[in-house]
Amino acid sequence: MSTVVYDCSIASQRAEGLAHAKKAIAQKQTIVLPTDTVYGIAADAFSPVAVATLLAAKGRGRSMPPPVLIQRVQTMDGLAVDITDDARKLAEAFWPGGLTIIFHAQPSLDWDLGDAFGTVALRMPDDELALDLLTLTGPLAVSSANRTGQPTGRSVAEAREQLGEAVEVYLGEGDRPTGAEASLPSTIVDATGERLKVVRSGAISIERLRSIVPSVLDVGEEAADPVPEGNPEPAEVPDAAVVEPAEPVTDAEPVADAEPMVAATTDAEPAPDAGPVAPAAGAAAAEPERASKPDA
Repeated sequence: MSTVVYDCSIASQRAEGLAHAKKAIAQKQTIVLPTDTVYGIAADAFSPVAVATLLAAKGRGRSMPPPVLIQRVQTMDGLAVDITDDARKLAEAFWPGGLTIIFHAQPSLDWDLGDAFGTVALRMPDDELALDLLTLTGPLAVSSANRTGQPTGRSVAEAREQLGEAVEVYLGEGDRPTGAEASLPSTIVDATGERLKVVRSGAISIERLRSIVPSVLDVGEEAADPVPEGNPEPAEVPDAAVVEPAEPVTDAEPVADAEPMVAATTDAEPAPDAGPVAPAAGAAAAEPERASKPDA
């Protein structure tokens, strides 16, 4: 495989890189791209072969299915079912951005993200280059751009050092993340139960989530507990330096945010946020990473 790196901060290389990345995705190959969280490794979400190639490049098994990045909020309805009003409110409030939501996957879709137990983790990244690519390719399975157990790739050079020739196209556009909030992986919310529940703290605090949906449960909080009133303290969030756990597991996979997935339960994250994640018994983190939870 002939790996090519594009500096997308240069207009001519950006256009050429996006075209090459689109072609690589269509040919079931993997690419690396920046997201609003970390760099992520991406593949065609609807190709089992492409997703298996992505997982192999990371040295990850099927127990950590990657999250799926989408270009528009409306795409959520084509990929998931049983979307509650509360889940929709969070998506509309925080997408694009560092929020991954785990849904029941649309059963009519022919895809295989790994052991997702009928769920899919979705995120819309707040990154212009990532959104431009998603417009060309459609939904992408994205996990953080690193080998499992190693530090998340925050530049195209770091991602390439770990993933090497396993990736066809590297789209570089400076370091990721670029802001204080983006230094955290995506927050992952499980929307498959009766009440929304945070399964990974991250860029969107519990306080901000509850400003939209007061009944959201925090990490470790049970449904029987009373819903906090007023302005509760935000949940403690992990350090900015996200390191994916070694197998066996847990976005997003930054994603890249690249954002892990929580199996029927990373971020993915590069959501790369972007991260992987699968919903807890009933999802990350290129990114990068519940069933599809990513850190990208």
